[in-house]
Parts: sequence; C-alpha cells; structure tokens
Amino acid sequence: MREGEARIRSIREHGGRLLVAFAGIDDATAAKALAGATLYVEKSAIPLSAGEYLDDDLIGCNVFGADGRPYGKVERVEHLPSSDMLVVNGRMIPMVAAIVREIDLARKRITVDPPEGLLSDG
Repeated sequence: MREGEARIRSIREHGGRLLVAFAGIDDATAAKALAGATLYVEKSAIPLSAGEYLDDDLIGCNVFGADGRPYGKVERVEHLPSSDMLVVNGRMIPMVAAIVREIDLARKRITVDPPEGLLSDG
C-alpha cells in the first residue's frame, strides 16, 4: 500500500450510516487520523446491478419526453426517502419505472413519460 492509500476490510450499515473498517487501522487512535479524509475509488471498481446508475453518469444527460419533447439536462440527482430524483431545470423527476422509461448512457439520453403537470409551467 502506498502512502495515502487504504484498503477496505469491511463495510456495514449502522444507524443510517456506513461504517468502514480499513486494513491496518485497528484502533481508535489510528482511525482518528482518517477523520475528515475524502475517499476515492476507481469508477470501474464500483459494482452496479441492472438498473443502477452512478449520479455522475446521469448528470448532463439530455431528458426527452416519450413524444420527443426536450426537457433539458440532468443538473443533479437528489436521493430522497421516497425515491431518487433527477433534477432538470430545477424540477424533480422521480426515478421510477412508471416515469423514467429509458436510460441510454451511451447516447447521454433519458426518455421520460411524466404525468400531467409534473414538468409543465402551468
């Protein structure tokens, strides 16, 4: 392991937070040295199941209605208790199968079928 690198030994959820144990960090004093550290992982090392996406891959995608109407680009992804939300032009689109019909990352295109009023101005 190079300086500044750490290998994850285990991860588990506790009280809505992830608890991460690192190889070679075996006591509270050593763990305190990592407080406030930013962790990075190679994108290719992140396992994703079918239908799972990284926020970074969705941001910047063009969003179109099933009728071809352009709605804008994904500005960010919000993770709310009800569902994840795509934020497009300041409006939230729930990431549920009934609304988000297709995500084509290769084309940076998302097709949605929003219910009446979800994305309209009036």
